[in-house]
Amino acid sequence: MIRARFALMVAYPDLEARFHRLSALRHALGVLQWDWAAMMPTGGAAARAEQIAAIKVVCHDLISDPAVGDLLGRAEQDRASLDEWQQANLVEMRRHWIHETALDGRLVEALSRAASACEQSWRLARPAADFAMVQPLLAELLALVREAGAAKAARLDCSPYDALLDEYEPGGRAADIEPVFDHLARALPLLCARVLERQSGAPAVVRPLGPFPIERQKALGVAIMRTLGFDFEHGRLDTSLHPFCGGMPDDVRITTRYDEADFVKALMGVIHETGHAQYERGLPAAWRYQPVGRARGMSVDESQSLLMEMQAGRSRAFLDYLAPLARLHLGGDGPGWDTDNLHRLYTEVKPDFIRVDADEVTYPAHVILRFRLERALIAGELALADLPAAWNAGMKQLLGIEPPSDREGCLQDIHWFDGAWGYFPTYTLGAMTAAQLFEAAGRALPGLGEAIGAGDFAPLLGWLRTNVHQHGSRLSTRELLIRATGRPLDPTIFERHLEARYLG
Repeated sequence: MIRARFALMVAYPDLEARFHRLSALRHALGVLQWDWAAMMPTGGAAARAEQIAAIKVVCHDLISDPAVGDLLGRAEQDRASLDEWQQANLVEMRRHWIHETALDGRLVEALSRAASACEQSWRLARPAADFAMVQPLLAELLALVREAGAAKAARLDCSPYDALLDEYEPGGRAADIEPVFDHLARALPLLCARVLERQSGAPAVVRPLGPFPIERQKALGVAIMRTLGFDFEHGRLDTSLHPFCGGMPDDVRITTRYDEADFVKALMGVIHETGHAQYERGLPAAWRYQPVGRARGMSVDESQSLLMEMQAGRSRAFLDYLAPLARLHLGGDGPGWDTDNLHRLYTEVKPDFIRVDADEVTYPAHVILRFRLERALIAGELALADLPAAWNAGMKQLLGIEPPSDREGCLQDIHWFDGAWGYFPTYTLGAMTAAQLFEAAGRALPGLGEAIGAGDFAPLLGWLRTNVHQHGSRLSTRELLIRATGRPLDPTIFERHLEARYLG
């Protein structure tokens, strides 16, 4: 009896030690992947792919060790002896264990190698606007993703697509997302038409003329990052083909990409990725190396970036602060640099081809398109060879425009070519979550607009630290949102925000 009781008591500490080691390896993997995208010479790709695959296999072996399943069972029997955080951590351990053990080591390694090869090919195919160049490697990767989705579906008792979605949005199901997205696909074109009509009667936007040297744009980006509270002792800004936030909470690496003819793109990318970075930095330090200390799914993670980029970053209050800084750093002069004009520029609604440059009103259409296409591809209802044509047809249906080439079409995002299938819905779920959180923050902080106008983001960041960041994965997404805002996700708040900003 004493021996059995001791076995129960030591099970949870043993699990914590194993997951600590696993997290440390994944943090190292995050830095290697950042270096791959931002700094690595092209000649290092093969060696880096080997390193990444090896670490992923080691991580998989650690968590799929038969002893882990036994330890989980024993720790769950002794659940009552654990505190609230430990119990939540145990739930997250089980969830990660299910996802990992659904795949064997062979598939984990094959997925890693295929994703590395496909992404490298995409880096050449995208500027060349040549989908055929990357199609064979994407086909190989997609076959492995389908295999992984089927294996996880068998363990999670859901469809293969839902199993892939669950990795990014715990508990997320396409059946819940589809009606919300279908509603947006019907409602937003009508809203867009009203906004375009309103804009047609407003003074024309004067576009500041470049060129805007990259170093000057970077200096402006760094200044805004400091305004948003970014800690350069624990992170840095670099350049990559596709903007992202990587690394780990104590060493956050963000990137953007620059266009010397348009400074807005890079700056909005910086603000967006800084939102991600602030969430990473605000996660509970005491649980840094445990599953419960991670971000609570990608819809919450994306809400933090979109809250900064869209809710705060495109507000009139923030433009009052940004305009003089932009003039200073970029040498701007003339009517194009007036605050009113910059505000019209930052809130201009215009259907365009590129998702990361899209305005708030048309952005959901980009996500809905990808959601529909990736579901069809995973289910085998759409042939990969038909993806470019299906993409262009979807853009025509949802936004009334057709990409001039695959570079502006199905090649524009890195996600599928890097093996991230099931990720895209979290962007629009995140946009809706951001609107709801920002509205709640405004109620709790009556002077929030004035603070943002003065470049003081401490009140907003403090509210997010208290209501979102510090909880990590202790709460479900639904519980987190109810605690922070008083209700579960309510899409009407997002629609109300759009109407107020663009038609109010």
